[in-house]
Amino acid sequence: MSTDRNIVLVAKKLGLHEWQVENTIRLMDGGATIPFISRYRKEMTGSLDEVQLMHIKEEYERLKELDARKEAVIKSIEEQEKMTPELRVKIDSASTMAELEDIYLPYRPKRRTRATIAKEKGLEPLALIILDQKLADPSLKAEEFLNDEVPTTEEAISGASDIIAEWVSEDEKARRQLRLLFEREAVISSKAVKGKEAEGIKYSDYYDWSEPLKKCPLTQAACHEKRRG
Repeated sequence: MSTDRNIVLVAKKLGLHEWQVENTIRLMDGGATIPFISRYRKEMTGSLDEVQLMHIKEEYERLKELDARKEAVIKSIEEQEKMTPELRVKIDSASTMAELEDIYLPYRPKRRTRATIAKEKGLEPLALIILDQKLADPSLKAEEFLNDEVPTTEEAISGASDIIAEWVSEDEKARRQLRLLFEREAVISSKAVKGKEAEGIKYSDYYDWSEPLKKCPLTQAACHEKRRG
């Protein structure tokens, strides 16, 4: 990932000229502090203030971290021999760490899970059939997958369900939709622990409190930043 590309992205996101971002980064790389740049290098930055300089620093560092993580993800997937041109484009296009990690999740090396064990028992084809939702009674089809390790249809369906659950939990689109649902509908609440009211008296305003997540100040700021990104 080139530095030039990141400078372009930072300038676009913050509504600045590329030369302002490039000069700021060069000054910071040379050891100049934000107060120093703001006061004594106005001609090089177009008189950017300390807040603007801090935003440049934070966004540029975020992109550097994202680039480094992309390289690690690409290496991991290539070592597994699972990289495709389409997947590479998705990785390169990821604009946030959360988006990148969602893409990588199905390829991330993991410990043996219930889904892994169910796949080892040969239940993945049954999971695909159930997920297709064309069978009125999947237990009839499950009988075809019985063996020494899967003696009953209930165990076959349970194992297939474990596989489906893992597929859904690792699905990039599903995770993105759930995040949006939480942003819109989630409610944060708190209650006092019984018998501990006196100890936490300074937090009494929150003894019986709830508020929509989208109205919480920090959440609003985070969502605004996410939309900007």
